[in-house]
Amino acid sequence: MMYDILQTTSYRYAHPVPVARHVVRMVPVDRPGQRVIVSHFAVEPEPVEWREARDFFGNKVVHIRIETAHTSFVVRTSARVVVEAGPPHDPLASPAWEDVREAAFTSTEIGPASPAHHLFASPAVPLSAAITRWAAKSFPAGRPMLEGAIDLMNRLHEEFTYDSRATDVSTPPLEAFEMRAGVCQDFAHIMIAGLRGLGLPAAYVSGFLRTEPPPGQERLQGADATHAWVSVWCGEDIGWQGLDPTNALVVATDHVVLAHGRDYSDVAPIGGVLIGSGRQKLSVAVDVIPVVEKAVPGEAARAARAGPVTPGSGGGPAKG
Repeated sequence: MMYDILQTTSYRYAHPVPVARHVVRMVPVDRPGQRVIVSHFAVEPEPVEWREARDFFGNKVVHIRIETAHTSFVVRTSARVVVEAGPPHDPLASPAWEDVREAAFTSTEIGPASPAHHLFASPAVPLSAAITRWAAKSFPAGRPMLEGAIDLMNRLHEEFTYDSRATDVSTPPLEAFEMRAGVCQDFAHIMIAGLRGLGLPAAYVSGFLRTEPPPGQERLQGADATHAWVSVWCGEDIGWQGLDPTNALVVATDHVVLAHGRDYSDVAPIGGVLIGSGRQKLSVAVDVIPVVEKAVPGEAARAARAGPVTPGSGGGPAKG
C-alpha cells in the first residue's frame, strides 16, 4: 500500500507564550517494510533554532526553539509512504515462549533492535503483579510464542472497553487495567506490562491507522487518527511482530509506523518546555489516504511525481 499521510496539530494558548522549546517526533522514516518517498514538516511561528537528529531507536527528532511571543503553535506534516507486509508466520510454528524468554535474556546484542531494551520496566510501564497474572493465562507451558501473544491481544480486545473519556495521556497501566477501559495507548501499555512481567520483550509503536468510513458515507477529511500498538519479539527467526490490541489485528499494510520505543514516553509526538500561564487547547487532524494498492517501485516513482501533497483540514481525534 502507498499512503499520503497528512497531519495538522495545533495548540492554542490562553495568554501569549514568550519562549518555548519543543521536541517533535512526527516525521516517519524508512524502516523494514516501510519506505518514505517524500516528507515535509513545518511549524508556526518561525523558530530561531531548528535541529534534526535520530534518537537511539532511529526515530526522527526535531528540536525547535521559539522566542517570538505567540498564542498558537501549529505543526504540519505530510509524507508519502509505501508499506509492504512482511512474510506471514504460522503462530503454531513459532518457538515456545519459554525459549524466547531465554533467548532474550541471554542475547548479547545491544543495538536498537535488540530485545534486551524491552524486557524491563520503563518510565510509563511499571511492572504489575496483577497484570502479569492476567497475561500468564495466555502462556501455558510450551505454548508457541506468537500464538500466545495473539491470544493475549484478543483477550485484551474482548475484555476491555474503548473509552476515550476513561483515561488521559498520564494514566498508569494498572489504573486502566483495573477499569478495563481506555484507549489505544492504554491497551498497548497493558499488553506490554503483561508480556514484560513474563520476561518477554515488547515495544511500544506509534503511528497511523488506515480507517474506512461507514458503508454509504463519504470519508471525512481530517477524521483519521494517530494510533498505538505493540511489537512483540518472537525469537531470532521471526523477530519483531506487530500486534494491535485495540483492533485485534496482526499488523500488515493498514498501519504506518511513526516511532517506536519502550513506551509512550519514548515516542511522545510533542514534548518540551514553554513559559506561559493559563489553559491551552489541543486539536489534531489526521488523514491517511490510500494512493496505490499493491505498489511496486515503478508505480511508486510515478505517483511521487504526480504532484505535491496538500495538508488536510478539520478536526479529528488525537488518539486511536
